[in-house]
Amino acid sequence: MKIENWLRFRWELAKLPPIDAQLPKHYYIARAVAEDEAEVRKVISRSFVLDPSWNGAIRDVMQTVDGWLEGAFANQNSVVLALRHGTRVIGAAAAAVTAPDATHLAPGPCILVEYRNRGFGKHLLAQTLAALRDVGLREATGIAKRNSAAAKFLYTRFGGVAEPYELTPLLAA
Repeated sequence: MKIENWLRFRWELAKLPPIDAQLPKHYYIARAVAEDEAEVRKVISRSFVLDPSWNGAIRDVMQTVDGWLEGAFANQNSVVLALRHGTRVIGAAAAAVTAPDATHLAPGPCILVEYRNRGFGKHLLAQTLAALRDVGLREATGIAKRNSAAAKFLYTRFGGVAEPYELTPLLAA
């Protein structure tokens, strides 16, 4: 497997700007419950599987993502959010607690392909970071490929600061 260039983004949760945008009607974000786990996993899996940049490493990627989700659903202090269009889950984000005062987006916002480029990733990221702040965490981190859409357009929002990151091929941080 080819090793990619990675960035780790860091957010100081106390310095988050206010969330100023409203979702369009019929869309809402709420914490995922146990009954949502299968749908959340399906949305996140499709998000990675349908992204051609992961083709060469999709098996390793999915093993890592499954491990992260296992941890996020098992830990009641972690945050798993589901974005819904009516009753359908169309996006999800998970943040696993990695230390008493920090967490790692694992994975960050994932949106079904047919709903991308509408700002939903921004809303999921904003609400994930706000939920982490609201439970008392001081910092959140997330990793992304250097040239990915997440690194270029999403993770730089809300005060996200990037630093180079050497990732042992797809081991959870």
